[in-house]
Amino acid sequence: MTTAAIIVAAGRGTRAGGALAKQWQELGDDTVAGHTLNAFLMAPGIRQIVIVLHPDDMDRRDRFQMRGCLVVTGGADRAASVRAGLAALQNSGTERVLIHDVARPCVSQTVIADVIAALDWATGAAPALAVTDALWTGADDIVTGTQDRTGLYRAQTPQGFRYDAICAAHAAHPGGAADDVEVARAAGLTVAIVPGDEDNLKITLPGDFARAERILRERHGH
Repeated sequence: MTTAAIIVAAGRGTRAGGALAKQWQELGDDTVAGHTLNAFLMAPGIRQIVIVLHPDDMDRRDRFQMRGCLVVTGGADRAASVRAGLAALQNSGTERVLIHDVARPCVSQTVIADVIAALDWATGAAPALAVTDALWTGADDIVTGTQDRTGLYRAQTPQGFRYDAICAAHAAHPGGAADDVEVARAAGLTVAIVPGDEDNLKITLPGDFARAERILRERHGH
């Protein structure tokens, strides 16, 4: 089946700090967005990549278009940006689509391949890590209770789906979903869990840049 990838890069990421949105900040020898794009350009089986940019960042589109990507303008929230990416793939012959957060530049080829492979038999698939730490509830910096961790997972991206199914799911969803798995499940789609990767971190806070840079340096040797 023909597979495409959508990289959602329209957020502002203010918690990460810095003068620029986190996807445009330097990470070793490239930007966060550059490393994320490279991972999907290297992935066998990805025929088309769509980059979804914030309206204020469309002056950056040439770099992505020069590398063969489709570039579209994002919407008011993540779901609207994903829908814009999905719409860009209409009439392209895409049968499977992977949706990935630009802020996960350390995604491995193994994770990408596992998600694609799972779509041979599942309508949706996403990487996740089982929660192993004890979980507490709390208020005002005081522990108020404990939470059973049985059956809990930490979700990652890319989250993959049969293209027609996730398009229909987004069209029917009222909004407010945390991710595309939530959208898919609301439409009754079955989503398989594939092994996640501790290195597939999402850059959220200032300290995450240094960790991501170490991961990439160890992986690529520079």
